[in-house]
This record gives sequence, C-alpha cells and structure tokens, in this order.
Amino acid sequence: MFLVPIEIIDHDATWPRQFEEEKRRILAAIGRYVAAVEHVGSTAVPGLAAKPIIDILVGLRSLADATHCINPLTGLGYEYVPEFEAELPERRYFRRVVPRPRTHHIHMVETTSEFWRRQLLFRDYLRAHLEDARAYEALKRGLASRFEVGRDYAAAKSVFISAILDKADRASTVTKNS
Repeated sequence: MFLVPIEIIDHDATWPRQFEEEKRRILAAIGRYVAAVEHVGSTAVPGLAAKPIIDILVGLRSLADATHCINPLTGLGYEYVPEFEAELPERRYFRRVVPRPRTHHIHMVETTSEFWRRQLLFRDYLRAHLEDARAYEALKRGLASRFEVGRDYAAAKSVFISAILDKADRASTVTKNS
C-alpha cells in the first residue's frame, strides 16, 4: 500500500457552487429520505484553505433510511464505506469515486444527532471567527507536511477541533442566555 500525501490548497471560490450542484444530484436520487443537506468542513468556510474535497452532511429523519440510499448513491458514483461505522456507528459514510476520486464525501446522520450538531457548530464558528479559522488553516498546513492521508492527520487535528467546539458551545450558551 502506498501513502497519499495530503494536499491543502487555497480557498476555491467554486466550492459553494460545487456543493450546490452535488446537493441537487443527491436530492434527486434520495430526497424522499432527506430532511436537510449542509455543506460542512473547511471547503464550507469562505477564505479557508482546505483539502479539495467537498464534505456534504446529509441529514436523515431516521438512520434506518440510510439503507435505502446506498444503491441510488452508488448510481451517482459514490462508494459506501461501512468499515468506519465501528468507530462512528451514528454515521454512514460515502466517498465519490466516479468520475474522479476524492472530490466529494457524504456524511449521513440523523439531524437530531450530536454529529450533526457538532459539524454545523464547528463550521458556523469558523465562519464567524476569522482568527480561529486562520489558526486552523495554519495547523492543517503544518500537519499536511508531516502526515499522509489517513487517521493520523485527523487525530492530530482533534485537540484543536475540540477546543473550537468548546468555545463555540460557550458562545452559543452566552447567546441563548442573553
């Protein structure tokens, strides 16, 4: 097995459009099971450098509906990756492999899940706090020079992500109590 270097590129102004185009395709294929679709991850934060992969959060009313989505998403060029469910049983993960690999990832969860809440909280906090977004970008660029694609890179970001989520939770609590 060969290792793939991590590519972090400057923000691409077409990422939101790419998300919207893919959202339309996803909803056409599985819309009856979907409660909401959100653009998450670094490509969803204006101005933030990122791996050039559009992360799509597909919210279901019930995770049981995910089984009905596998074949339609496969038809759109996605590969269902069940092995990650041992680590995150509340998520169903798909990666786009056709026409070109690693352009889009789907994270399918219930809209009432903690995974859903945390993804949106992190995205929204970075959108509103440019200094923290820049710190995250610097961290990712530094880690990309040290790691290959895989779990080590993700694990190395986890402390920073947890700290941002803690800040975001505190900020949302203050806002709710104001």
